[in-house]
Amino acid sequence: MKYRLLDVLACPIDKHFPLELMVFKESTPHEEKVPDKPPCEKYCGFLGRRLEELDLTKLKESCAKCLSKEIVEGVLRCPKCNRWFPIIDGIPHMLPDHLRNSKEEISFLREHQDKLPDIIKLEGKPFNLVS
Repeated sequence: MKYRLLDVLACPIDKHFPLELMVFKESTPHEEKVPDKPPCEKYCGFLGRRLEELDLTKLKESCAKCLSKEIVEGVLRCPKCNRWFPIIDGIPHMLPDHLRNSKEEISFLREHQDKLPDIIKLEGKPFNLVS
């Protein structure tokens, strides 16, 4: 998953934007040409900030780093409803609750519990390590 995808992703349940990102593993498969203006329109997932909060004239270096990286494993979290969505093999798994695989996702939580904040481990929806 590219960081710039955070510019368009919203929670599938309550439509909150932007989502929070926690990266566990990333790769640098290749370098991309850096455009004159940032490819993101509203939100820079790499810096975790809305574009209106950033000095756009100083983004070229950040954009170069961002465009060359892929998120392999991590978590997206909606701060409004506290739902979390795993990123597995570079793919964000953002399904409605009734289509999610509880065994797979609880296993994911256990595997990464040392990297996850308590709010996901203890109160995350639809699955957490307490329920």
